[in-house]
Amino acid sequence: MPDSPDQPLRTLARRLRLDLAPLRESRDFRLLIGSGLVTTIGTVITMVAVPFQMKQLTESYVAVGLVSLAEFVPMVICGLWGGAIADALDRRRIVVVSELGLCLTSVLLLVNALLPAPRVWVLYVVGALAAGLSSVRSPSEQALINRVLPLDRMTAAFAIQGLVRNTAMIAGPAAGGLVVTTLGPAGSYGIDVATFLVSLALLVRVGAVPRSQDATPASLRSMAEGVRYALRRPDLMGTYLVDIAAMAFASSNALFPFLAEDLHAPKAIGLLYAAGGVGSVVASLTSGWTNHVHRHGLAVIVSATLWGVAVAVAALMPNVWLVFLFLAVAGGADMVSGLFRGTIWNQTIPDEYRGRLAGIELLSYSTGPMLGDARAGLTAQFGGTRFSLGVGGLLCVGAVGLMATALPRFRRYDARTDEHALAERSRRAAEPAAS
Repeated sequence: MPDSPDQPLRTLARRLRLDLAPLRESRDFRLLIGSGLVTTIGTVITMVAVPFQMKQLTESYVAVGLVSLAEFVPMVICGLWGGAIADALDRRRIVVVSELGLCLTSVLLLVNALLPAPRVWVLYVVGALAAGLSSVRSPSEQALINRVLPLDRMTAAFAIQGLVRNTAMIAGPAAGGLVVTTLGPAGSYGIDVATFLVSLALLVRVGAVPRSQDATPASLRSMAEGVRYALRRPDLMGTYLVDIAAMAFASSNALFPFLAEDLHAPKAIGLLYAAGGVGSVVASLTSGWTNHVHRHGLAVIVSATLWGVAVAVAALMPNVWLVFLFLAVAGGADMVSGLFRGTIWNQTIPDEYRGRLAGIELLSYSTGPMLGDARAGLTAQFGGTRFSLGVGGLLCVGAVGLMATALPRFRRYDARTDEHALAERSRRAAEPAAS
């Protein structure tokens, strides 16, 4: 029987469709994703409320800006330490205890907001504490997901995570703005506390995951061992360096208020901030094709290059909708890069190192945007908003090309033949027999 005329379109649609197999096959993955969604929504609402309250209390740009600075050092220290304890202790327990600690930080913010005269220092101290706890939680959560799913589901799992996170990041600020202007900071923190309680109810139902038999006690030495392991792996270093270079040069969120004014559309600033998230959501929903890609290193290089090109083209666009379009393309390319970076991490890193390397990963994708905003502001000071945006995109393309040339093993990485990927598949295949 001959194929129907629309058969090629159906085939294409199947290849693009988001792979939901991880959700169907793993109850624990569903619980972790549900917890992550609820937590992210509540956290984003608080992210909107804290600077809003700081402005109410101080009317100072500097005071508002220092909130992010207060969070930076705890994020770095606790990210590395969180990776070390993720390889030494019960990862599920770390996630639950960290989530409980984050819930208590929101309780502190709520109590402070209900005082007749809320204290400014509480916002800084609690913000730093929350950043540290979140950085402790993240490596264990990623290492836990690696254990509750087969290795060949990692790309699909990252796509689902990205869809959930970016959907929350698009809807969350709008919801947070509405809540804080309607109910005030105390109402926002109260909702965040409620979301943490729901999240904890989901997390305690996640099944216990056995610790690795080669678990290394957490220490400065074990952290250094994790760094040395990463340095010995050019394919891993490629994932970190390409992402940091791409973000440090082309991430330019700090320019958006000025870009909206340049486009004579000051009210479109929210649209510019949302563009990357919209592109990421579209990329996640159409990510089925990524399961058929095996040259993950090359895919990261191409995606990061496309990110830079899209940012550079956005700088040339004459109206806000075309700028939005190319920023959305950039966000989609960044999402695809993240999928393949995550696949390399989860398919090749031995379980005894997974937590420590997750801590390094957290730093690699967190510091890049911070450096990017600093670079964007400095460049704009000399050449203006459009110049800064466009030059950043072009510098990103050049830096990624340099990394691709300097790291041939990363460029040639193939999941079908890579020694580390093969070793991990063999180890996972042997686990049932060994248990």
